[in-house]
Amino acid sequence: MKAHSTPVSMAVHYRTVGQLPLPDGYRRVSAAPGSFGAWLRTIPLKASNTVYLYNGERKPNQTAQFAVLDISVGRKDLQQCADAVIRLYAEYLYASHQYSKIAFHATDGTLMDYSSWMKGYRFPLRHGKLQKQLTNKPCQGETCFHDYLQTVFSYAGTLSLSKELKTVSDPAAITAGDVFIRGGSPGHAVIVMDVAVNAAGQKTFTLAQSYMPAQDIHILKNTAGTNTPWYQYNREKLLNTPEWIFEWNQLMRFR
Repeated sequence: MKAHSTPVSMAVHYRTVGQLPLPDGYRRVSAAPGSFGAWLRTIPLKASNTVYLYNGERKPNQTAQFAVLDISVGRKDLQQCADAVIRLYAEYLYASHQYSKIAFHATDGTLMDYSSWMKGYRFPLRHGKLQKQLTNKPCQGETCFHDYLQTVFSYAGTLSLSKELKTVSDPAAITAGDVFIRGGSPGHAVIVMDVAVNAAGQKTFTLAQSYMPAQDIHILKNTAGTNTPWYQYNREKLLNTPEWIFEWNQLMRFR
């Protein structure tokens, strides 16, 4: 794959994920209208590609990102790696009014579903395990939704998320919305944001992550290329990202 020659600093001119420049000879894979993959391409990018932590400080490592998603990281150290994946999928379901599908398990196995949250149920921690209790008035809207996500971020992680996903048996079939994930502690997760293909059928893809501590979600730079965010499948090699190395059998997909 020939790397794109555009310098990283030019990322300010790309308004959305779907406008990131393609490698020569590649075209974006079509995404069905209303699909998760199509929605991911519409996410706006910040004018600056500086990554900030939840507390407003600059991330010490400013070499991992090609561009930064224009999505709030919040003011707490919560939206880390698995949480960023959850955030994007939940935001897609919310934007497409699929409220009943917004549900994630806590690490202890408790299902935290948004439908119950809207009815006033909450998930307080009692004696080391979450309890589902009707303690609040019904709610809806952005504030209700983002309060729910804060609870999910507090109690879900790579281990719980990995159990909710299914393994992609053939990594060559990678698609936008797939997730590379290693569940556990330590663990990590990155999400496939876009996929393109060339005339020979070879696919290339972009990845996004948050990390520890909680930080802006950012499109990862391919450290093996020259100022490019595009990666390729190579079954003979591991997937090397700037801050984590994955195996190809760690590619998973929302059910």
